[in-house]
Amino acid sequence: MIEVQALFKSFTVGRGRQQRVVPAVAGVDFTAANGAITGLLGANGAGKTTTLRMAAALIEPDAGCIRVDGIDVAQQPSQALARMGMLSDARGLYPRLTARENIVYFGRLHGMSTADASARADVLAAVLEMKPLLDRRTEGFSQGERMKTALARALVHDPANIVLDEPTNGLDVLATRALREALRRLRDDQGKCIVFSTHIMQEVERLCDHVVVVAQGRTVASGSVQQLMDQVGSSDFEDTFVQLAFDAAPSAAPAAGAPR
Repeated sequence: MIEVQALFKSFTVGRGRQQRVVPAVAGVDFTAANGAITGLLGANGAGKTTTLRMAAALIEPDAGCIRVDGIDVAQQPSQALARMGMLSDARGLYPRLTARENIVYFGRLHGMSTADASARADVLAAVLEMKPLLDRRTEGFSQGERMKTALARALVHDPANIVLDEPTNGLDVLATRALREALRRLRDDQGKCIVFSTHIMQEVERLCDHVVVVAQGRTVASGSVQQLMDQVGSSDFEDTFVQLAFDAAPSAAPAAGAPR
């Protein structure tokens, strides 16, 4: 389970008199349950990636907290990250290594033996339907093949929680379908907690059990797809998102108690 509570983060941009503080996350709250796919849905610039980078302990929040299976990420980052598999993009593969070698390398970083990591690579290759790729160099892989390898790398230590930041960007239809099926298997067969960040309505409708709508750095609504449509009285999820994220979005003024 991943819990995000009252999360805030601002960045200082510019120099001298042009310097200003820009809020990126201004009150994000959600809980991602085990055995479910939680969609973090928002337009570009809504604060999704910044939220997930804080979950990965890459940047520190100004306020609020993130807990992974009850472990505070800011206070115990190593312990929390051991419970997570993070996938930000598929471009960080080592091209001169095979898919297996990329996966095993990350397993070693997580304290696994070479033999255990290689055996785990075989298991993941079956789950993700990538056996023909396993002993090929990743140089020249298609975007879909790279995504499968990156996902296997994130799962090598068998984490209970999986976080994916817009994983379908750049994927074709077949690669997107394959990724969706892999995530469903991880949810249904292994009970994983999966957080799936996206701005694509169709992905949320087809994949997510629970949806968190983020606008201007804040959580503005949450629930199932049907619950959100019922909330605004619409039968179209795209219209629902527009109403929640834009028509009824909060003003840019800081909330009471927010860091300034």
